[in-house]
Amino acid sequence: MENRSSNSHAGIDVDVAIIGAGPAGLTAGYLLTKQGKTVAIIEKDKTYVGGISRTVEHEGYRFDIGGHRFFSKSQQVVDLWNEILPDDFIQRPRMSRIYYEGKFYSYPLRAFEALWNLGILRSTACMVSYLRYKLFPIKDVKSFEDWTTNQFGKKLYSIFFKTYTEKVWGMPCNEMSADWAAQRIKGLSLWNAVTDGLKRSLGLNKKPNDGQEVKTLLETFRYPRLGPGMMWDAARDKIIATGKGQVLMGHALKQLASDGNGGWSMTADSPTGEVQIRAKHAISSAPMRELSVRLHPLPESSLQAKDLKYRDFLTVALMVKSEDLFPDNWIYIHDDRVQVGRVQNFRSWSPEMVPDENMACVGLEYFCFEGDGLWSATDDDLVAQATKEMNILGLCDPSKVVSGAVVRQEKAYPVYDDEYEANVDAMRIELEGKHPTLHLVGRNGMHRYNNQDHAMMTAMLTVENILAGERLYDTWCVNEDAEYHEAGDEGEAKVIPAREVSEDQAAALQSVRDVPSRIKKSA
Repeated sequence: MENRSSNSHAGIDVDVAIIGAGPAGLTAGYLLTKQGKTVAIIEKDKTYVGGISRTVEHEGYRFDIGGHRFFSKSQQVVDLWNEILPDDFIQRPRMSRIYYEGKFYSYPLRAFEALWNLGILRSTACMVSYLRYKLFPIKDVKSFEDWTTNQFGKKLYSIFFKTYTEKVWGMPCNEMSADWAAQRIKGLSLWNAVTDGLKRSLGLNKKPNDGQEVKTLLETFRYPRLGPGMMWDAARDKIIATGKGQVLMGHALKQLASDGNGGWSMTADSPTGEVQIRAKHAISSAPMRELSVRLHPLPESSLQAKDLKYRDFLTVALMVKSEDLFPDNWIYIHDDRVQVGRVQNFRSWSPEMVPDENMACVGLEYFCFEGDGLWSATDDDLVAQATKEMNILGLCDPSKVVSGAVVRQEKAYPVYDDEYEANVDAMRIELEGKHPTLHLVGRNGMHRYNNQDHAMMTAMLTVENILAGERLYDTWCVNEDAEYHEAGDEGEAKVIPAREVSEDQAAALQSVRDVPSRIKKSA
């Protein structure tokens, strides 16, 4: 098979049809073709694979869409990265800071530094607030605000979490589900920051027997020298090279219909016409809301899917005449004078992202909703706004900005509001319950704020289920109980963190199926 994008496809017959060529879709395609299965992957982008993990190129400059550190506690994910891209990883220093009231704070927070920068009065108020919520925590934790207040106290929450989080999500923190905080910043606390700082200061962060440092935040990370898109370009090429897979660029899902025999008929639109793909299994990393309206017959839970929300995102890249502007990979902007939420420094990710050593390239990230004022603004207006805001923050002399470019990313973040969990559960039970050969994977496919490695894990487990001919593993447990994703040791988990499908889950799935099922019991 080859990578073709014409209307010459009268029809394609494969073992597995895959929607989306992001990390999850390409991981599934790569592993399936390695096992001799035939696959067809459709991707609506005409140029880039990798989804939000793609790398966009503009006049020799490369832009990472959101920043992707290649770190995972799963050894199997690390091994897969090394297998797909064996010779192109570089080791990079990790540095992220928060910009607040003209001062920089390390992120994750270092307690003593934060309290020193805040001054005696506010530091005292922060500590009193922290102790108050440790002694008398909010008992009925429902929102992001509740969860974070219990972890850090109301005062630190309002300084270091509220402004930025509301800028990212476009909604009040008391309307966001606590699930998002628990999933993204679990394991971080003020007490941990204080004790870690003390141990470092006193040289007590060594184990007494073997001299090894205790688990702490990672200080370096691996990164493809030309950006994360390099990984997914390589995965695509390897899939095609097997002769078992094809990747159809510029092809958007039109309809996914059951063929009545447990398989699927998928129709994709392209500028050159429709393509029909017939497959025994279908894997979807498409946004759950979009999948639901393209399924035939229309699922009963499509009303719940319509209520799922997404946050969109755009990057304004500025090329600046300067050797470098700051050493960070990115800076979080906690400042309501500007709309920018985060500023990337692409040279700090990899020197090869910036072709001219006399130039710096930064990416200002704006969080928005598709169709709003930011999203709809012209590229020239966005470049002008980004230049102005860099000047307001004191991060860049506007006279040194040479040029700019804009990259838009729709549905970058699945929103965790009060109703998302019930809506996702309804879709999950109906789709995967009624259709054992339909598999939801990845960030948007499962409407879960997963990292790149977690998205890959859902695909890896899905492949195991397809090869076994039964749903052995519960893909929805991936990242369910994860601690902070940048703490600990790379590859410390030697197997994919998964669990076998339980009897209760089997019963829930079976209750909406009309076909026999063999679901493996939990050990």
